[in-house]
This record gives sequence, structure tokens and C-alpha cells, in this order.
Amino acid sequence: MNIELWWPKLTPSTRQWLIQNNGDTVPPELVGEITRAGGEVATDRESEQSGVYLSDDDVDWIETVANEEEPT
Repeated sequence: MNIELWWPKLTPSTRQWLIQNNGDTVPPELVGEITRAGGEVATDRESEQSGVYLSDDDVDWIETVANEEEPT
């Protein structure tokens, strides 16, 4: 599901955390909320740091929203 569809289903505090920590490892409690809302997360197996992350496209979209620009 596209981020534009699941983003509004997140709590305001989760959206704020994702904006403030954009690109960082997503904590387990937020992973659950994101997946229940229809979003997808992935485990990063290619780097030395393990964790769960949003896709590059989702990170870019959140950065656009954080900068108060119109997402495409």
C-alpha cells in the first residue's frame, strides 16, 4: 500500500516520530502500527546495523512532507 494511504491512519505521535527520525531504525511498537495501517517495513540485511526500516521511497516522501512541500 502506498504511504499516502496509510500515513493518515497513524497516530499523530507516530507521524511526528517518523518525521523527526526519518531514515532511522523503526522501533517495534511503531512497526506494528505501520503494518496495521497497511504500510510495509523491511529488515536491512545488507548493512552492519540490523533493524527495521521504511523504504527509500517512504523516507523521501516523509522528508517532503516534513519540508512542507507537496508530495508527488
